[in-house]
Amino acid sequence: MITVFGSINMDLIATTERLPRPGETVAGRSFSTAAGGKGANQALAATRAGARVRMAGAVGADNFADDALALMTEAGTDLSFVRTASEPTGTAHILVGDDGENVIVVVPGANGAIGDGEARAAIGAMNRGDLLMLQLEVPASAVETALNAARAAGIISLLNTAPLTPEAAELSRLADIVVANEHEFERLSGHDVLSPDERRDAMARLSAETGQTLVITLGAEGVIAIRDGQFHEAMGLTITPVDTVGAGDTFCGYLAAGLEAGLDFDRALRRAAIAGSLACLAPGAQPAIPLAVEVDAAEAENS
Repeated sequence: MITVFGSINMDLIATTERLPRPGETVAGRSFSTAAGGKGANQALAATRAGARVRMAGAVGADNFADDALALMTEAGTDLSFVRTASEPTGTAHILVGDDGENVIVVVPGANGAIGDGEARAAIGAMNRGDLLMLQLEVPASAVETALNAARAAGIISLLNTAPLTPEAAELSRLADIVVANEHEFERLSGHDVLSPDERRDAMARLSAETGQTLVITLGAEGVIAIRDGQFHEAMGLTITPVDTVGAGDTFCGYLAAGLEAGLDFDRALRRAAIAGSLACLAPGAQPAIPLAVEVDAAEAENS
């Protein structure tokens, strides 16, 4: 079983022809709301991929709470470890340009109230060999507690280093599997910019030092990973993106589900990359996460 320990938000989404520069006001095209939060997004993606998933987190006692949980409830995600906090449900304020790129401001709300107690409770309900998935939209101290407890209990941990907080480098050393985008990995490895060859060298050095599986997403260029000293690469689909919000979370959820199901690592990586591509073809984070049958069809068509 997969347990996701992380954030639950409502996304407030505005679309515009192009993203504004600092100090600039631009006209918007549309506005919508959708369930989000990196933790909830990844939990829903893993559930839609076919895994049994438990979400551990917090929402507020407000009008956003039910909507933030609706799609996970519909999909069958176990929400028994989601508590109601006195703080409001977290929100993400998202601007999306016509080219599919986005900028996001996250207001933590109830996510900021998650602490060591919730972390220990979530890990205490897991079994040896289960998979724990985390991100960095909840307090770093709680993430650290969860990672240390998971290691002590023989639980496999997957940390997505987004958003890249000041604690990300230290916390990433505690996880068995680290998923980062190329810019996050540059920061984690202490470099400003890495060429493809330099990236591979840095991945090899870090993996050899820590024994970790490192997975680096490269946008349209696919994904590269190192596991047990061996490099693996996979490509997603050739697409024209509508909205890239949630693509990375979809990738993480599908990767975790593939590993939990015992798929060959290359196959798990490929399916996750395809799922991440499909998530770019519709607006919003959770509404755009594909079902397993859609990923199966795209995988068969592009094999």
